[in-house]
Amino acid sequence: MKKAILVCCVGVAACSRPVPKIEPAVHYVVGAAWQVDGFWVYPREDFSYQATGLAVRVDKGKKDQPLTTDGEVRSDLTMTASHPTLQLPAIVTVTNLDNGRVVKVRLNDRGPDKLGRVLGVTPKVASLLGITDQPAKVRVVEDEQASRHLAEILPGGPALQINTAPLEGVVQTQLAGGQSAGRATKEVPSVKEGGVAQTAGLQADVAAAMADLPVSWWQGAPSYARLWVETTDFTSRYAAAREAAREGGSVVPSFASQGKMWAVRHGPFATISEADTALRRSLADGLTGSHIVVE
Repeated sequence: MKKAILVCCVGVAACSRPVPKIEPAVHYVVGAAWQVDGFWVYPREDFSYQATGLAVRVDKGKKDQPLTTDGEVRSDLTMTASHPTLQLPAIVTVTNLDNGRVVKVRLNDRGPDKLGRVLGVTPKVASLLGITDQPAKVRVVEDEQASRHLAEILPGGPALQINTAPLEGVVQTQLAGGQSAGRATKEVPSVKEGGVAQTAGLQADVAAAMADLPVSWWQGAPSYARLWVETTDFTSRYAAAREAAREGGSVVPSFASQGKMWAVRHGPFATISEADTALRRSLADGLTGSHIVVE
């Protein structure tokens, strides 16, 4: 009986141990290339991002890492999502083209781990958009102003990297004979008056910008959309036409941050499975810019 009581006491003590608190380490990140289903994906910064594609539900709580790629604490209850290439964090508007529902989410993770998917949303976002276990056709439009603001205030962002870089200074050294000469040296910038207040203000800005987005949606107009596989990044229309003739596709204009480009489009496809097969074939042929679009 004493042994049983001792075991129970040990069990109660173990259960009463405080769970370590997970501390966020929020920062700006683009990141290195990574693989999805054996194919390489190349993240890049783009503040005017617009795309269509397939979104899937992703249970963040099932992942081993407690923090997202940008250092937020994982949660299935937040208005967040993962993206394969866009800088993190970023603010985007997502529209379910099948039912017209619209939400605003923060991209804070790399993913989803499924080829041909443009977005992986939390269960909370999925429920608001009406996304089930099957992929949904969506349109993703980045909020350029909000996304740039995050890049400007978060650690690791391009603006902070420039502001905190060591400055080159010129100091005078006394030489023999009373002559002086200038010598360039690296000097650590001194803390300006009010630096503590400035730091506190920046921290307040970060806290406000990274606050949980409202759990809400609004109704837009649904759109009939078909599935295509598109290969972009052709700077020459002639090169795109040559590739289209080889693969039996069509040439369409593509507007990216670099300006007007050209894309080769294949389809339409009746099912997601057919589009997935065509996407794998294009990637296997070396067309790394291939992806699924809905239009």
